[in-house]
Amino acid sequence: MNLRKLLNIFLIFAVFVSWGRIFFAISGKVFGSAGLSSLKYFTILSNLLEAFASLIWLIKRNEELKYIAAVSVTLTMITVLVFLGPIFGYFAMFAGANLWLHLLVPLMALLEVLFLNKTRFDRKANFHAALPMVIYGIFYLGNILLNGVGEWPRSNDWYGFCRWGIPVGIGIYFFIAFATYMIGFCTRKLGELIIKKK
Repeated sequence: MNLRKLLNIFLIFAVFVSWGRIFFAISGKVFGSAGLSSLKYFTILSNLLEAFASLIWLIKRNEELKYIAAVSVTLTMITVLVFLGPIFGYFAMFAGANLWLHLLVPLMALLEVLFLNKTRFDRKANFHAALPMVIYGIFYLGNILLNGVGEWPRSNDWYGFCRWGIPVGIGIYFFIAFATYMIGFCTRKLGELIIKKK
């Protein structure tokens, strides 16, 4: 069994064990939500997408889905590093299962696409890579617009994007959508350079 097969098996295992620890409130709850309510977080959804993409890769070698998932979990990692970490504290962001979901799985997924993949991705794939975040953001903001921000701990703005007002939250949404596309762009361009050097 080659390295990449082992890595994908490990990614599936790491994601589901980490989510299981959150689901059953054993360790590393994302902002305090266990059970099915944990599925409201992009962290969980992006990591589950990575696990699903890893499973599909083992069966069908679907490289574009691996690229899409890697962009999504990389967005999770960067959001934690530059936005959520300073607000909620890096200790909470990397404690328990969060260490895997916020840092280790994203790093492994990104490095896999960059160094173990031989496929060149086009602009269409780049737009596809931004879709999970765009769709998630529509539901996230839609919920706030329909039901209001609410009060902590039952706030509908669990990421705090609208803490400076809904217009700012909408601005943050468009910025993150653009940033997601740029993560995909940089990933595919860097991947092309690495392929050329092989």
